[in-house]
Amino acid sequence: MKWGLAAAVLLAMAGCGNGGASSLPSDKDNTNSNTTTQNIQTTMNTDNKDIIVDIETTKGTVKVKLYGDTPGHRDNFVKLAREGVYEGTLFHRVIKDFMVQAGDPDSKTAKPGQMLGSGDLGYTQPAEFVYPKHFHKKGALAAARTGDQVNPERRSSASQFYIVTGKVYNDSTLGQMERQMRMQKVQEAFYALQDQYRAKIMELRRNKDQAGLNDLRDQLVKEAEQTAATAPVFTDEQREAYTTVGGTPHLDGQYTVFGEVIEGMDIIDELQKVATDRNDRPTDDIKILKVTVED
Repeated sequence: MKWGLAAAVLLAMAGCGNGGASSLPSDKDNTNSNTTTQNIQTTMNTDNKDIIVDIETTKGTVKVKLYGDTPGHRDNFVKLAREGVYEGTLFHRVIKDFMVQAGDPDSKTAKPGQMLGSGDLGYTQPAEFVYPKHFHKKGALAAARTGDQVNPERRSSASQFYIVTGKVYNDSTLGQMERQMRMQKVQEAFYALQDQYRAKIMELRRNKDQAGLNDLRDQLVKEAEQTAATAPVFTDEQREAYTTVGGTPHLDGQYTVFGEVIEGMDIIDELQKVATDRNDRPTDDIKILKVTVED
């Protein structure tokens, strides 16, 4: 047993706090602040056909493929495009070597310097993780969402999305990330077990049974560590992408990837370099003029 983890979980058990995994911070987190979890059903195609859309911006046009095996996100994006929801919205969050984010409906009428990112359409989309097939390589299109503490199902924003720019990693760094991802999975498993055994933990605390707490701690840590065997491990395809074109591997399995840029990535590369304010909003507005679904 790793003593660092054991000590941490013992403290958690002693306090019997919820302690769930926190959302990824700053440039390790592209969540917005909307906490709505209502789902509004849309008419979805039953096929697994990829759909091509053109995102026309003030910087140029980017062609994106929406994956057929994430039909909920695909059809929702198509629906919003055809209804003109994206027209006039801004790329409101831009972080170089990370991602560019858009789709906040509040950005259509935003004043200069106004903080954006919390606007949405009053519903969320169920997560559609097709991992590791779809991952956060450069050019990936993914859905923004609120953090795990308020959104444990990792449901997606109805409208906000981001395109990955990321950076290139070496094998050593990827190996370190894999170890961190395994540890995160162990911690998540422990907190789930802690909730399951909450009544028992409280009973041991009331009885001041420290030996019993220690035994239960060891049991839960052992069970949680067994989950590391199935923790995320980068595939050969992921390693090839992350060590050549780049991406944001720490987001894998956390956000729904539902498409990718197939033309115009040079425009996204230029977009990510623009000047931004302290909230990562471009100082000069970059608008989506129109999103067209190709027949």
